[in-house]
Amino acid sequence: MTTALRSDPPVLAIVGNPNVGKSVLFNRLTGAYVTVSNYPGTTVEVSRGRARLGALDVEVVDTPGMYALRPISEEEAVARRLLLEEHPRLVLHVVDAKNLQRMLPMTLQLLEAGLPVALALNLLDESEALGFQFDFSALAEALGIPVQGTAGAVNRGMPELLAMLGEQITREAPPPAAPVQYDPVIEEALAEIGTLVGALTALTPRATALLLLQEDDEVLALVRAHVSADAEARVRAIIATVQTRFAQPLTMVVALRRQAAANEIIDRVMHTPDRVPAAPLEWLSRLLMHPVWGLPVLVAVLYAGIYQFVGRFGAGFLVDTLQNRLFGNAEHGLINPWLTRVVIGHLPSLWANLIVGDYGVFTLGVTYAVAIVLPIVGLFFLVFSVLEDSGYLPRLAMLIDRLFKVIGLNGRAVIPLVLGFGCDTMATMVTRVLETKRERVIATLLLALAVPCAAQSGLFLAMLGAVQPYGLAIYIGILALIFLLTGVLSAQLMPGKQAHFYIELPPLRLPRLGNVLTKTYTRLEWYFVEIMPSFLLASLLLWVGSLTLTHGVLAFSPHHGFFGMLERGLDPLAALIGLPTTADVVRHPELQFTGGAILLGGFFRRDFGAAGLWHLFQAHLISAAQVLTASVTLTLFLPCIAQFLVMKRERGLGPTLVMTAFILVVAFGVGALLRIGLQASHLALTLDMAGRR
Repeated sequence: MTTALRSDPPVLAIVGNPNVGKSVLFNRLTGAYVTVSNYPGTTVEVSRGRARLGALDVEVVDTPGMYALRPISEEEAVARRLLLEEHPRLVLHVVDAKNLQRMLPMTLQLLEAGLPVALALNLLDESEALGFQFDFSALAEALGIPVQGTAGAVNRGMPELLAMLGEQITREAPPPAAPVQYDPVIEEALAEIGTLVGALTALTPRATALLLLQEDDEVLALVRAHVSADAEARVRAIIATVQTRFAQPLTMVVALRRQAAANEIIDRVMHTPDRVPAAPLEWLSRLLMHPVWGLPVLVAVLYAGIYQFVGRFGAGFLVDTLQNRLFGNAEHGLINPWLTRVVIGHLPSLWANLIVGDYGVFTLGVTYAVAIVLPIVGLFFLVFSVLEDSGYLPRLAMLIDRLFKVIGLNGRAVIPLVLGFGCDTMATMVTRVLETKRERVIATLLLALAVPCAAQSGLFLAMLGAVQPYGLAIYIGILALIFLLTGVLSAQLMPGKQAHFYIELPPLRLPRLGNVLTKTYTRLEWYFVEIMPSFLLASLLLWVGSLTLTHGVLAFSPHHGFFGMLERGLDPLAALIGLPTTADVVRHPELQFTGGAILLGGFFRRDFGAAGLWHLFQAHLISAAQVLTASVTLTLFLPCIAQFLVMKRERGLGPTLVMTAFILVVAFGVGALLRIGLQASHLALTLDMAGRR
């Protein structure tokens, strides 16, 4: 907790519980000019943007969701650290108006900390529809801070909020008075501890003393580092003495008194209807979380959203249209044949193959990224944005919490695991929302092993839909079994306790088209910036690895050179799961991709490897059993290099290497057993190519 002052430009920090509309207000304030990066020294991402407030250009920071200044999760710790280290000129506390009673205690805590606070009662439209009414002037007077009602999703109250923030951020506000008076025993202890530790943090001495009474680990560490041993011993003695005066833990004593103070204010400023009507979609909300009826809804969502929309429409119709009709190959299509003629007519063979050859940056990298992967990833991000905006994901977390406890997780893990179906790299970073290290490791392993990313799963679904009659069912069954067995074994073998499950349940609402499109656009922007370059790099590396030097002449030769050596080295693994070997490609050049090339491509990008298998499938060069075996193996295969690096950063090198070795053994072990089992059972699997679209 350093106290380096940041003064240019002034900072407006937006804080509040999850699911109160902070990000919507942030986007309204900043527009499209937003950067997202890890907070220094952490893996937690923080969004930053610029806004014009009054006469000032202001940096706006959207902090991770937090419930109180005493953090439980890493995200809450980062939110508090940001408030302490960046010295915001103004803190905008965003609350859900209808849940003001639960959220106002944090406003009081921010004021106790001596921070300059403004309050936004957001989601006002939903609150008023339920019969809640507010006296904003009385609330502002009771707290001594400006208050504005907003409904960010429909732009209600935003001009007034901008004006209020502009006025507040350009003037020096007096330090707020202590809004809560505690038991005299606690007040006496706060004064004594404040004298002993002084200005230990950017908080007021009183707020620091309150955190010490609640045995905040980070503040206790600061005491050990910056005050004398005698003073530290005295602080600990005061805490122990005060605790003996109360039957409940001091954390609860402080929280209850703060809640009582909030209730006193709310009684004067908020009218609550005698009977709060049920939300219009409350019946559906209960259905989605029902342990029996919620499961068919989940199956319907997966079938319609993932299989039909992403798998069949995206990976079938859209990919076929873009890949075969728009881009095409050297003989068919529009873009690639034309570009191939132009490049070959103007460049020597060596350099022409860099752009339009078998591993050409355009004909392979750009074509795969735009024609194969982009439509699938884009549709998944659209589906995910709809589920997110509707409030379904927290209810899904409630539904599967009991199942997840069996594998050492809780319902909160549904967020990164579902996001993994879009991009496992992004989802691995999101595992930081889980409370314990044990949960984060288990979720990381399951993401790397048994959760296919959107482009990968889209292509597999399209191919396996053609494997009749049981291809898709076998694939899903094997993945589900591996997922559960790995989770159960991890939960049994890894030390640590089960984390408590808590999650904010936002209202179930019809998704707003603007919000959905904005979220989808933001994620697609991330795809183009972060993921598409990796396809171009993979193509370049494949080209470089296929260069040979013969009699002093450099030439491009697929399946030769350094990359050819790697392919031949992987031939035994490719043969183990029934993929073409180097010898197969020599005998049948139309195969183009060896199993080694597909495996290496899969390490560069999971979807890159899946695209190689897709090429063989479309060209009718592999059997139904090969499609099924390879799809299972490539799904369980190593995480791509980007995910591997994120795993190393998040979990450390040692655990990442152990997980990688385990994944390799499971992937090829399961693939080999499946291949042998299909051969021994004489299961009549066929490829229904007519129905693959």
